[in-house]
Amino acid sequence: MNIVAFLLVGLIAGWLAGKIVDGHGFGTVGDIIVGVIGAFIGGLLSNQIIGETYGFWGAVLMATLGSVVLLFIAKLLGHGTTRTT
Repeated sequence: MNIVAFLLVGLIAGWLAGKIVDGHGFGTVGDIIVGVIGAFIGGLLSNQIIGETYGFWGAVLMATLGSVVLLFIAKLLGHGTTRTT
């Protein structure tokens, strides 16, 4: 996959995951970072559970699922929350 397509998948996946988990995205750069990391997580999960995914939309789906897992774990660990004292 070329770099532009990879970044586009990351942007879409990060934005979707942000909407699913937090109700908002994280800005273009934040969405790309979350989506790219999520793509790696989604790829690992995909290979273990259902096998290989094909096509652009398959990549977006797996990257989104991986990004949701990433954001869910981050919430469990307390990252990304603001605390007032």
